[in-house]
Amino acid sequence: MWGRRTVADRLVQALGAVLGTDDVPLRLRAWDGSQAGPPGAPVVAVRSRRALRRLAWEPGQLGLARAYVAGELDMEDDVFSTFAALRSASLPAGAGPGAPDGLRRRLRLVGTALRLGAIGPEPPPPPEEADVSRAGRRHSRRRDAAAVSHHYDVGNDFYELVLGPSMVYSCAVWAAPEVGLEAAQEAKLDLVCRKLGLGEGDRLLDVGCGWGSLAMHAAQRYGATVVGVTLSEQQARLGRKRVAEAGLTDRVDIRVQDYREVTDGPFDAISSIGMSEHVGHAELPGYARRLHDLLRPGGRLLNHAIAWNAGTGVHTPDSFIGRYVFPDGELLGLGETVRLLEDGGALEVLDVEALRRHYGLTLRAWVARLETGWDAAVASAGAGRTRVWRLYMAASALAFEAGDMGVNQVLLQRPGGAPPPLRRAAWV
Repeated sequence: MWGRRTVADRLVQALGAVLGTDDVPLRLRAWDGSQAGPPGAPVVAVRSRRALRRLAWEPGQLGLARAYVAGELDMEDDVFSTFAALRSASLPAGAGPGAPDGLRRRLRLVGTALRLGAIGPEPPPPPEEADVSRAGRRHSRRRDAAAVSHHYDVGNDFYELVLGPSMVYSCAVWAAPEVGLEAAQEAKLDLVCRKLGLGEGDRLLDVGCGWGSLAMHAAQRYGATVVGVTLSEQQARLGRKRVAEAGLTDRVDIRVQDYREVTDGPFDAISSIGMSEHVGHAELPGYARRLHDLLRPGGRLLNHAIAWNAGTGVHTPDSFIGRYVFPDGELLGLGETVRLLEDGGALEVLDVEALRRHYGLTLRAWVARLETGWDAAVASAGAGRTRVWRLYMAASALAFEAGDMGVNQVLLQRPGGAPPPLRRAAWV
């Protein structure tokens, strides 16, 4: 019986061991041209034995991701339908061989690799994989700088291609799917400014300012003076260029600086958009205290962050996100985030808004831009890095759409000063 099985048949068996199921939801095309798996299912091409060797050494999410980033696996169909099929198999970071019947499945995987001549030394990870653990203590300033550089210093040309002219790398706010990415990002920037109650001459600190888009919007539309801080040299370089071209150098100051090193408060308002995910659970009370101290009495803080909807999650070293996308990133549940911000910073919560569905739309728009400009993206950042971004954005879109993850804006105020509005009508 074994002699009649094709290479693709054996690869389906191996993938079943990885996924922890005998019902593999994909059709596989092997390096010899043979195919196996459910007819009509999304097709994944296995281009070399090296992909199978990776899975034998690292059976699970990380092994699959390494093979894809290295170009040893490829998707022949729509990325979203392929990942939706994988999600149907409920693949966690260490699925399959770590389950109760894991030893049996691991032996089956190794046996398949032996039969197909794929046994050998563990292949080195693709060069896009990060190892920031050598940079010092977790969430130290040095290590945080290394983690941020890994993600954000990919290249400004690459980010311009993915994000579009707005250069905003966080969830947009969509009035409707058809309004388009640029309008949705402008709506988000304006919503942040309204929630913060910005007015002429107000001082805004933008923590994790990216390429300066919110800082410029606040200065141009609301007359604010803005200090934006980032740990990315490349972001700061382009941000300063954009500020100068807009004639805003007297109102906007973009710095390469850790928020813990900002000393020129007080500020009337602080925005932190997509930044606190890099802070870490243990450091969040100190983050809240630091931002509290930088606010004037009555000043507002807007914290916009991704959350695990089922509690606290850490991107562990054996996860794709932890190795390739957000080293040392930690996502908290909304309740835990609010508690830590309130307790750590002695801040009053004024408003909480959930934007989960908006992030699914945003990520799909970014994936569409990436795939339209695929050749230019590869020329800018390399094939491996472009594959990383496609994988993480498409998988994240499905996670937001399924409700596994959320994104929330929490508006807080330092006690004292003028009272907040009686109703949310001031910013909705």
